[in-house]
Amino acid sequence: MLLCAVDSDGPNRFGLQSVPYLIGSLYGGLSAASVLTLLFAAIRAGQSSDIYLLAVEGVFLAVLAALMLRRIPAFRDASRREKIRLSAWLAAVGAAFPLLDLGASLPARNGSAAAAVTAGAFAVLAVEACVVSSVYVIESGLRRTRLESDLRLMTEKFRGEEHRLQRFIDLAPLAVVFIDTDGNITHLNELALKFLSPYPRREVVGRSYRSVFGLFGDEAVGGAVGRVLGGDKEAVHMLRFRNRLHFVTVSELRLAPSDPSEGAVLIAHDVTELERLKDEVGKMERLSLVGQMAASITHEIRNPMAVIRGFVQLLKERSHSDQQSYFHIILQELDRANSIISDFLSLAQNRVVEKSSCDLHEVLEDLQPLIQADANMRGQLLELALCDRMEPLELNVKEIKQLVLNLSRNGMEAMNDKGVLRIETRNLEDAVELRVIDNGVGIPPERLHHLFEPFYTTKTNGTGLGLALCLSIVERHNGKIRVESKLGEGTAFIVTFGKPGRERSVTGA
Repeated sequence: MLLCAVDSDGPNRFGLQSVPYLIGSLYGGLSAASVLTLLFAAIRAGQSSDIYLLAVEGVFLAVLAALMLRRIPAFRDASRREKIRLSAWLAAVGAAFPLLDLGASLPARNGSAAAAVTAGAFAVLAVEACVVSSVYVIESGLRRTRLESDLRLMTEKFRGEEHRLQRFIDLAPLAVVFIDTDGNITHLNELALKFLSPYPRREVVGRSYRSVFGLFGDEAVGGAVGRVLGGDKEAVHMLRFRNRLHFVTVSELRLAPSDPSEGAVLIAHDVTELERLKDEVGKMERLSLVGQMAASITHEIRNPMAVIRGFVQLLKERSHSDQQSYFHIILQELDRANSIISDFLSLAQNRVVEKSSCDLHEVLEDLQPLIQADANMRGQLLELALCDRMEPLELNVKEIKQLVLNLSRNGMEAMNDKGVLRIETRNLEDAVELRVIDNGVGIPPERLHHLFEPFYTTKTNGTGLGLALCLSIVERHNGKIRVESKLGEGTAFIVTFGKPGRERSVTGA
């Protein structure tokens, strides 16, 4: 405004002083408009000595300032077209200044009225053109600046979302592999890289998916990816790899439904624990069925069997000696049937057992003569290796004895007449371990997961309830039982009891 207002040759005949004044006030706001009005009035007063002209200009300036101050709030929120219209209207009012200048200088020029009108029209058009073009240029620049600012914000937001999405992909419990339309792997997260171990990222990214998945001998996954790249929407596959079961989903990759395919994404979910829980639920359902069966047959079978056994004993006493072996077999089978029913009842019981503080070593020492006698009859040896110190545990002595006897007899039945049964204890920081180890034939890996299921047995005359009963006893004591076995070397049943106050660390293991 200062550059346009300074006139070394006298009054500014075209009134261009009002152009920066209007533009600066409209875009500077109310405070800037107030300051510029005072500055503009001071400059105009210094350029003219005519009191009458200064008075008239003061009136016009007051009117222009009032109109402009009233319109500034609406101007800032208006569209570009509305701003141009409003600025043109204010410029028409501001054109009074060049007309006043021309009117004051006309007598000195000795010009005609036509020349004055022409000069006045030109001055008004000049002011209008300058204001409108200035607003247009400024709005274009501001619009470009806003677009650049919005683009920068969108770019930063996009990068932030991309970073968060990448973090989500890396931290998600899913193996994710991205494959382009050429069949090359473009990206994979940390879990997928761990899944493809020991191959590093640089040897996987950019490589064909067929060559990568072919390293693990599973062509089904590669075939699923090929079908999706060939046009299928989705393909699923169950993959067992490194003793873990994975549910693999391959889907086409599109930015939008109408966009062309950009490749495929492979997502592998480890469902091993889910399958294990499914097996546990099945096991619990079978246990529930066993309980119902035991409850229904106990009174229906046990009482008649007791009557039958009594009469068989009576007939045995009255029979000839050559028939004694027959009665002995009958009584033995009746006792065996009664033992099976007892196992049913023990397995079906879901009660809170009465426990007391006792020494596990004392329980094992009480059982040693009984287990030793059984081992001697089989021509086997018994080794008892107890740790030096054992803290008292909360146990039900009757059930613990039944547990040890069942595990010991299973071990002896798995060995030949030269076998060695070893019972040992270990005092750990938070728990106590009881180990029953045999050097028998071992158990195949595919059978280990079924050992504790009711009715599952590898013995010819077994009922499949012994180990299920052992599991029930251990769980009632808030313990854990696991099996370690190698074919041709033997089997170890490891029972872990939590120390008093620390049972949670054992059950949650």
